[in-house]
Amino acid sequence: MDPHEEAIRRVVASRGVTLLVGGLDAGKTTLARRIARAGVAAGLTVGVLDADVGQSTVGPPTAIGLRICRQPSDLEHDSLARADVLAFVGSISPQGHLLPLVVGTRMLLDRAVAEGCDMVVIDTTGLVSGVYGQLLKGYKVQLLQPDHVIGVERGSELAPVLGVVRRFSAAQVEALKVHPDVIPTSVEQRALNRQESLKRYFAEPLQRWRIKPAVFLPTLPDLFDLETLDRILVGLSDGKGGTLGIGYLEHVAEDGGLRLVSPASEGPKALVLGSVRLEDDFRGRRVELRNLLGSD
Repeated sequence: MDPHEEAIRRVVASRGVTLLVGGLDAGKTTLARRIARAGVAAGLTVGVLDADVGQSTVGPPTAIGLRICRQPSDLEHDSLARADVLAFVGSISPQGHLLPLVVGTRMLLDRAVAEGCDMVVIDTTGLVSGVYGQLLKGYKVQLLQPDHVIGVERGSELAPVLGVVRRFSAAQVEALKVHPDVIPTSVEQRALNRQESLKRYFAEPLQRWRIKPAVFLPTLPDLFDLETLDRILVGLSDGKGGTLGIGYLEHVAEDGGLRLVSPASEGPKALVLGSVRLEDDFRGRRVELRNLLGSD
């Protein structure tokens, strides 16, 4: 039997939480959908938790998304993209955003369990090398305490990360080779995928709200030039620890104020500033909040 099929069978049989780890183009997302499809076919309610903020399949880029799947149609591309719950990270890369990425993943895992998921499959970013890669995966396994960790690698590049997992969790750990059917994606195609995903997310109908400068995390400095925030992505907080959706800011030249644009149906209690500025064609450009706000 195909080693991937064997791993899928074991995970579905034992249920629980499965964390997928691997570099770019390792086929983690495809494996996550195969596991979820097998779980649904077995009559289980499966949570697909997408923590790959740069190449999101559940929800828009810059956010972690959870889709609760009860039938095969929930796993179709367009349906899977409609997240049931979001957690805003504000970046397309985990570097510099480890805290919201790890905390947001834990919050959505708790939500999946509360919603009655029999098993949860967690897709992750391709950051697996160096200090940041080990720290990110180490913090995740400590906070999530998954039942299974599946590493997908071409050679032995995951040895340091999987070693961290074994030391800091009681998970069943196994390493698989990248499936031969996996097709590498170019940097340009990845950028285009993000652009198209953001375009779809911000398709009409959209809501527009006027925004006060006092609603942001982090707090804006005194006498801050609000025009600096034009087209910055933001997370919409419900004021209870949840995320209503994402949006972007528009500077209103007539009076110097700000307007929030989002497909979210409910107005937010507060806004979390992201580290991405949208161009007119919805390409995202990374910005440093410290530089933007002029402080540490």
